[in-house]
Amino acid sequence: MDNIKQELQEGIIVPFLGMEVFKETKATDGTQLPFDSDSMILALNNGRAMSQRLMYEYSRAAMSLEQRKGREFIKQMTNHIYSSKEYEIPAVYKYLKTIQPKYIIDTNMDNSGCKVYEDVKHFMIQGVSRIMGQGYDRFVVYLYNLENKIYKPIDKDELNSNYPILFKPMGGTIPDMNFIVSDADFVDWLTEAMGGYALPPFLKEYKKNKSYLFLGVDFSRDTFRMVANEITLGLKGGYIVMDKKELTKKEQKFIKTHNLKLINSSIEKFLKDLE
Repeated sequence: MDNIKQELQEGIIVPFLGMEVFKETKATDGTQLPFDSDSMILALNNGRAMSQRLMYEYSRAAMSLEQRKGREFIKQMTNHIYSSKEYEIPAVYKYLKTIQPKYIIDTNMDNSGCKVYEDVKHFMIQGVSRIMGQGYDRFVVYLYNLENKIYKPIDKDELNSNYPILFKPMGGTIPDMNFIVSDADFVDWLTEAMGGYALPPFLKEYKKNKSYLFLGVDFSRDTFRMVANEITLGLKGGYIVMDKKELTKKEQKFIKTHNLKLINSSIEKFLKDLE
């Protein structure tokens, strides 16, 4: 555990965060923040379950809602989930704020990742999809101004290692509402990712020879295995923290293929062991 903490601080290991880090997170009104595909679907659909076919994965359910109610509805609902209520950031983000790693991959769409670096100058890369007028790039690069606490868009070639980098490939609530949430969003993003357009040029080089610490990522579903595979191409192994008695064959294959060491633990216990 000492090695993991030290390598997180040195940027050798990169935290890769998924939705399950919200499992113990409730808003001040007592409602649960979405922490898996099912709870995300309920949140998007005003607490109502959808057909079994659509409940398979939230991107599929979101696509159905988008087809019926429009893309703007999904955008506003996603923003509403994370922006309409107050809640403490999950323990993972609190821990990361104490060490402020040089590079974090945060697939969650709220602003908890931003709070890790709220007191330091940093870059944020936000994923976008189905856009016009920006070529094939599926990202926007921002620089955080410490004086006025505002993210300013910058040219992708200005990205460097002088400041920490927060990569939010699935978008986020601030500074602009950009969300990769429906099937059409993911298909567009993944298509361009496979063509090399989901990461800025600097990040493609910077991520070489990195290991990853996967926390709260559900690899039983195809979508996030594909997302993780594209973002971590060329990885040097790493760790995955999961509190499951049995892994699916797809999870087992991902772990083996990517040379990951399974840490069978809850996220809470893992963080306590790190400390």
